[in-house]
Amino acid sequence: MKLRGIGIGSMLYGLGYGFARPDFGSAEVDVAFDGSVTLRNGASELGQGLRTILCQLVADELGVRFEEVSIVSADTEKTPDSGPVSASRATYVQGNAVIKACRDLKARLGEVATELLDTPPERLVFRNGHVHDGESPSTSVPFTTLASEAHARGRRFQGYGWHRITTPDVDPETSQGNAYATYAWASQLAEVEVDTETGQVEVIRLASATDAGKAINPKGVEGQIEGGAVQGLGFALMENMIVERGTFVNSRLSTYLIPTAADVPRIDPLIVEVYDPTGPHGAKGVAEPATIPTAPAIFNAIADAIGKHITRTPANPERILQLLGKLETEQETAMALEDLPYPPP
Repeated sequence: MKLRGIGIGSMLYGLGYGFARPDFGSAEVDVAFDGSVTLRNGASELGQGLRTILCQLVADELGVRFEEVSIVSADTEKTPDSGPVSASRATYVQGNAVIKACRDLKARLGEVATELLDTPPERLVFRNGHVHDGESPSTSVPFTTLASEAHARGRRFQGYGWHRITTPDVDPETSQGNAYATYAWASQLAEVEVDTETGQVEVIRLASATDAGKAINPKGVEGQIEGGAVQGLGFALMENMIVERGTFVNSRLSTYLIPTAADVPRIDPLIVEVYDPTGPHGAKGVAEPATIPTAPAIFNAIADAIGKHITRTPANPERILQLLGKLETEQETAMALEDLPYPPP
């Protein structure tokens, strides 16, 4: 018999490292004589689309085309320290550092623009490839002309930005208080089908709603949500570390199972935008938040289908059949530290 169920899982997640350790990022932005812009950023690209997002922020801040921005990433000889890419912090922390670097560069370029336009620096607006007088839009200079003029005057400009997350309301003695500068929120809905004869669980559909603050790159956010949901699917149904006498024995991809493309169900990524005033253009990280509620949603869907709650991962066929009373319950075993051979064989 095949039974279907629906389950929901929700989570909140503190972005970055919180009050426990320094959490900062830095960036450099410079402009060449032809108006092309280079961003130097220490944060690594892991396939999450960070390079694209950071270049989008640069283009938006400087009012130039995205194609005119290049990026140098994670080269310790050429880029400033941006900290690790972890804790869903890269867009939030590094994005703020990039914006600060762009604004530092604009202030320096503004020195030349003020002379060319005879306009006070506080009225300068960088937009659509030009620098305008905000009160007289027809008074403008092309960004490329401004860059070449700056170089012709022997003035090469580079902007630097540094951003650190602070959590000033945490009591250092008790560790009580608001531990993070901002939080991400996400909910998953899972629909599953459980085969009560074989114990096999098939996820029919996942719907994932994630608060992105402001989606700088909506397609990239959808990709992150989908990837996070797939990772959560693997955690719920497949991933299982087998340790024997202190040794990880299934350390290969042939024995430590993760989802393949054939295992991925329909996923509906839902971007929820609640502007975060502390984030770059209102954005915040979305990578891990999509992963965390997936397993709870799947487990709740299994419980809805068969009327019994599974309390251990993964929800493989053996454990489902044990829940249904069709297979003998596995014995929990423990080994004392002194029982382990040392040094290991």
